[in-house]
Amino acid sequence: MPTRPYGKRTSVSRHNSPEMSATDVINVLGSMEQMGAPVWVDGGWAVDANLGVQTRRHRDLDVVIEEKCLTGAVGVLAHLDFEPDEEDDARPWNFVLADTGGHLVDFHVVTIAPDGSGLYGPQDDNGECYPAGSLEGEGTIAGYTVRCVTPEALVEFHTGYELGDTDWADVRALCDRFDIPIPSDFDIFR
Repeated sequence: MPTRPYGKRTSVSRHNSPEMSATDVINVLGSMEQMGAPVWVDGGWAVDANLGVQTRRHRDLDVVIEEKCLTGAVGVLAHLDFEPDEEDDARPWNFVLADTGGHLVDFHVVTIAPDGSGLYGPQDDNGECYPAGSLEGEGTIAGYTVRCVTPEALVEFHTGYELGDTDWADVRALCDRFDIPIPSDFDIFR
C-alpha cells in the first residue's frame, strides 16, 4: 500500500496568518480554473467541502494540482499578489504561496499515472501517491462546487503521525457522515 502523499508540514508556525475564508478559497480556485488549471481541494477545506459546511477556521488552502498545470496556476496567483512564502520548507512538489495579507495556498504537485493515482514527488518509486480514486471527490464550499480528495482518502491520510484534536474532529465528522470505520489510530480519543 502506498504511503500517504504528504505528512504534517514541519514548516515554521504562522501565528499571524489570517483565516483563509470560503470567499478567499472560491476566489483562488475560480481564478486557477478560469485559466485552465484545474485543482483538487485537500486538507481541512477538503473535509469541509465533503461535509458541505465549514466546520472550523482554516489558515490555508491545500490544493492538489497536476504538474503540467503548475506554471499557469502559479502565474494566475501571482496576479493575485501570491508569491513564494519565505517561511516555507519548499520542495518542487510541495510548497506554499502567500499573498500580502498572509493568505496561504499549499501546493501538492502530482503526475497522474495510467491507473489514476496521483504520483507525488520525485518519480523514484518512493511510494508516495494519492491512490487511484482518491481524487474523484466532489463537494461544496459556500455553495461553490469543487473537486476534492474523497472522504475515505482523507480519513486514511489522517493516520501515521501524532494526532491532535482537530484531526479527531475532522475524522469523526467524515466517518459519521460517510459511514467510514474510525481508524485505530484514533482509539486514544474515544
